[in-house]
Amino acid sequence: MIQSKFIWHFALTLAGLLLLGAPMFAQLQSGYKLPPKAIADIVDAPPTPLLSVSPKNDVALVLERSSLPPISELAAPELRLAGIRINPRTFGRSRAPYFTKLTIKDIASGKERVISGLPPNPRIGSPRWSSDGKQVAFTLTVENGIELWTADLGDASAKRLIEPMLNDIYGASFAWLSDGKTLVAKVRPDKFMSEKRQMPDAPSVPDGPTIQENTGKALAAPTFQDLLKNAYDENLFDYFMQSRLVRVSLDGKLTPLGTAGLIASLSPSPNAKFLLVETLHRPFSYLVPAGRFPMKIDVMDMTGKVVKELADLPLAEDVGIGRDAERKGVRNATWRADAPATLVWAEVQDGGDAKSKAEIRDKVFMLAEPFTGQPQTLISLEFRFRGMTWSEQGFALVNEFWWQSRKVRTWLVKPSEKPDLIFDRSSEDRYNAPGTPVTKLASNGETVLHTVDGGKSIFLVGDGASPDGDKPFMDKFDLTVKKAERLWRSEAPYYELPVDILDDAGKVVLTSRESVSEPPNYFIRNLDKKTMTQFTSFTNPAAALSKASKELIKYKRDDGVELSATLYLPEGYDAKKDGALPMLMWAYPQEFKSAAAASQIIGSPYRFVRINWGSPLYWLTQGYAILDGPTMPIVGEGNKEPNDTYVQQLVSSAKAAVDEVVRRGVADPKRIAIGGHSYGAFMTANLLAHSDLFRAGIARSGAYNRTLTPFGFQAEERTFWQAPDTYMKMSPFMNADKINEPILLIHGEADNNTGTFPIQSERFYTALKGLGKTARLVMLPFESHGYQGRESVMHTLYEMHEWLERYVKKAETKTTAQ
Repeated sequence: MIQSKFIWHFALTLAGLLLLGAPMFAQLQSGYKLPPKAIADIVDAPPTPLLSVSPKNDVALVLERSSLPPISELAAPELRLAGIRINPRTFGRSRAPYFTKLTIKDIASGKERVISGLPPNPRIGSPRWSSDGKQVAFTLTVENGIELWTADLGDASAKRLIEPMLNDIYGASFAWLSDGKTLVAKVRPDKFMSEKRQMPDAPSVPDGPTIQENTGKALAAPTFQDLLKNAYDENLFDYFMQSRLVRVSLDGKLTPLGTAGLIASLSPSPNAKFLLVETLHRPFSYLVPAGRFPMKIDVMDMTGKVVKELADLPLAEDVGIGRDAERKGVRNATWRADAPATLVWAEVQDGGDAKSKAEIRDKVFMLAEPFTGQPQTLISLEFRFRGMTWSEQGFALVNEFWWQSRKVRTWLVKPSEKPDLIFDRSSEDRYNAPGTPVTKLASNGETVLHTVDGGKSIFLVGDGASPDGDKPFMDKFDLTVKKAERLWRSEAPYYELPVDILDDAGKVVLTSRESVSEPPNYFIRNLDKKTMTQFTSFTNPAAALSKASKELIKYKRDDGVELSATLYLPEGYDAKKDGALPMLMWAYPQEFKSAAAASQIIGSPYRFVRINWGSPLYWLTQGYAILDGPTMPIVGEGNKEPNDTYVQQLVSSAKAAVDEVVRRGVADPKRIAIGGHSYGAFMTANLLAHSDLFRAGIARSGAYNRTLTPFGFQAEERTFWQAPDTYMKMSPFMNADKINEPILLIHGEADNNTGTFPIQSERFYTALKGLGKTARLVMLPFESHGYQGRESVMHTLYEMHEWLERYVKKAETKTTAQ
């Protein structure tokens, strides 16, 4: 069907070209193109490595990352089942990122040792420390499967534990036991079967229609993608998800546990005696992804025997619309980190319906080994449970959140004692955010709070948002008096963020430090001695931009809401000599419940000029000014819905940004382009439809017709039938006739993001073309919502560059529809 469509489209296009003549043909010729060399060189620069510190804080693992993969990797066989993308050759996730090199770096001396014993060009995934910090386990993807390996830090050598038989499709494929000498892994069941399984054959002739039926029950769902479509898909999903648990020793000995099933997750207890296992089962759904399929939650012992069935959850097609809606029954089941074997989980008390009235929304329960008594209620919550972290002193910090009000609370909870409220604030208020508790790996391998003073104090690390930009900090927080002591804060002209504490007392801290011209590197700070030692020396991956100027600017829109953006100017730019420049604005709107929160500054003027595949900063090399991240807040205070005035607020914010850069003399008002990705693309099309502020637009991977996302989108929780006027007014597709500026549409043909179906761009382009507008549609083969293939990224940048050169930099008069 797809081939037929393109053959017919090509035939029509060719006929049109024969009528119009040759000049237009160059515009439509196929083949991947390259952007200017200065841009391509930045794309091809090796990415900066990552760092992972051992539980003992004595060494760090330096993880070198892969560059952009060739399009041939994305073109490999792929199955799209129940919201999961599967590589059928490897029984792993397709498109998964990987590391290419592991190096051990000593914290004290800085000495480095490269892990030996790996094959050439390895594809390393999911590195995890053993509890004693002596080993690192990781996956290694090969042509016919995924292997399990370990690296011994003593001699810096790696060895294979399991041949290519891991099942790494869904959830973690392995986990360490707390003894630091044993792992549990999910493997394909074939090794333990008398007959090898056969992949289901696709039916050459259908045995009947695919039928779905609803009998009056409201089962609304977001526009999920890659869902199961028929019985064959169901059989494929069953075949690839089947796995068997095995216990793995460091000498490679495998001991099978339990029976095969559609194992979604595994979690060993802190005492290494039990496994918490989640297993999916039929009936499957064509409406929701795998995460909402029926699921058994069991506790099994280390012989594979089930000793406790915690829950058998039914199919969850009835989860309501909205971020506060939740599945009924047991959720977020895990182990209490400071106890040998105690289960902890949450359950809704309001049926999962965020629209119902309820004093208690969630409860958190505990059940200790041998799992035979009644669960103990740990805490009852007015909002939704959103995670907890245990300490080694018998208490936990529990978070609850309610999206509709943006209220977030943190409680200190001790079993059988009254909870103590620690923080009660708005998630939108960045200026008063207390920070995030620092954690560490305990001796049992569990993540726990890093406490001092006998458990009375914790450490908090935060962005340090302020009217002058982000200034990260580290505090010591006394839980008894609820007061913070500032230990350290980043100072200009650097942006420095604490990433780990290297001693028990919290005096030695590993930080990531950068400036506008210096790339991020790791440093070791001694807070007592006030010393700083550089730990890594990663080079600048984008040296061509190191001398570009960067400024955090502030301005207001006409209703008084304060706005901000980061202004970049090319190296050597002189406003008096060079005059106003062509400009690319790149933005992404955000909803707020208060104007005060919307006015808060986002970002830092001291961060490194970092580049990723989707950045607008490439065009600094081409003589453009860049306004990155101009805030586009959509505010709805009290009971007001933000999106009811979306267009007015969006245009007002954009006008304020344009007025400011023109006032500064850095941007030519007749040569400003607007662009964005995803919801930013939606914004771009709306601004072209409802204003004449911009010369042209670039919209990547957007959604333009909101009737195709009728059960909500972004922060909009009303359905199309509840707010039809808002849906229509916000849809650029419905206002395509008002667009009189050139717009470039780019979309991945395999976009799996909720709501941004490729058809959104295809139909929008068809509408623009039918209305005689200036538009171009670029569909990228095999690409998802974010683009990965080197050829795709290069071609995207080529298209954007050509569009900007043609319709912005070299344009003299506003393009209008004919």
